[in-house]
Amino acid sequence: MPEAKPLRLYRFALSGHSHRAELMLSLLGLRAELVNVDLRAGEHKQPAFLAKNSFGQVPVLEDGSLTLSDSNAILVYLAERYDEARRYWPIDAVRRAQVQRWLSVAAGQLSAGPGAARLVRVFNAPLDHALAVRKAHDLFTVLEKELTAQPFLVGEAPTLADLALYTYTAHAPEGDVSLEAYPAIRQWLSRIEALPGFVPMLRTPAKS
Repeated sequence: MPEAKPLRLYRFALSGHSHRAELMLSLLGLRAELVNVDLRAGEHKQPAFLAKNSFGQVPVLEDGSLTLSDSNAILVYLAERYDEARRYWPIDAVRRAQVQRWLSVAAGQLSAGPGAARLVRVFNAPLDHALAVRKAHDLFTVLEKELTAQPFLVGEAPTLADLALYTYTAHAPEGDVSLEAYPAIRQWLSRIEALPGFVPMLRTPAKS
């Protein structure tokens, strides 16, 4: 029988979206080839990469004949395909819906708040930094309240919800969004960082 093709993750090392996919792979103990995409050189807009993701965005996961883009979709796929114990993607309909709620937040408020603020400070993106900071603190106020009541976003154990929100929250200070006022969030970040198989994303200094 032919040897199975290895998992391959196309990523940018400073992308929080890429990191959440890389983190999921590591937590599941899956070996994957990490292929760096040079965003600064515009590699993600070249025909070879656009054939993998027509939106020209990282990450992209290849698993045999499957090519899959979008970080949250990759999280769900990896959980469905490889997480036999259903540790991160519950079977229960109510808990799964609660996880989906936070995946929507990751694609919305998280990206528009701390994600956008970091883009401005680290990558000089032409976005409204003050607005992004306000959105970040609005989100973190909600997160702080929820995480004061329970250790993870959907109860007592980590799920895809926590993995989707971790990176841009942990790296919010790079966008000049302080986490000082949010002790429950900081404790939650520490709990995620203590998970077996956790891998960090590189930290970068903000460019004020």
